[in-house]
Order: sequence, then structure tokens, then C-alpha cells
Amino acid sequence: MPGEVSLPNRNLMNLLELPVLFYVACLAFYVGGIVDVAAVVLAWAYVALRAAHSVIHLTYNNVFHRLAAFAASNAVLLALWIRFAFALA
Repeated sequence: MPGEVSLPNRNLMNLLELPVLFYVACLAFYVGGIVDVAAVVLAWAYVALRAAHSVIHLTYNNVFHRLAAFAASNAVLLALWIRFAFALA
């Protein structure tokens, strides 16, 4: 595959892995009727960090910057799931 196609393809594949947990969490918050300000802030933070990860990946692709955005987004996703667990309790 040519480079101009493989990089966007890998980026799209990244968006189909961990973000699935984000989609499930958002749906669970909505269906459970337990959406609050903290959940919305965490959700938008996750979206912003994933967008930053994609921008880094598709432009200058510095691995350390991309890793920082990826790790931060995963930490926010974990916080969102912890928030969901506490909201259920």
C-alpha cells in the first residue's frame, strides 16, 4: 500500500479500537439516565485528546507527542469508566 494511504488507514484503525469503549460508556450513561457535568467534561476531553492524537499522527507524527496524547486519552477514558461505576453505586 502506498504511504499516503497506509498512514490514514492506520489512523482509522486506531479509532476503531479503544474508542469503542468510549462509545459504550457514553451510551451506558445515556441509557442509565445518569449523565452529569463530570461525565460530559470527561467525554469531551476524550474526544479532544483523540482528535489531537489524530492530528499528530496525520501531520508531523512525532511518536512522543502522539504517545502523550494517546496515554492522556486512555487516562480520561479510565476516569470516565470509574465515574460510571460510581454513578451506578
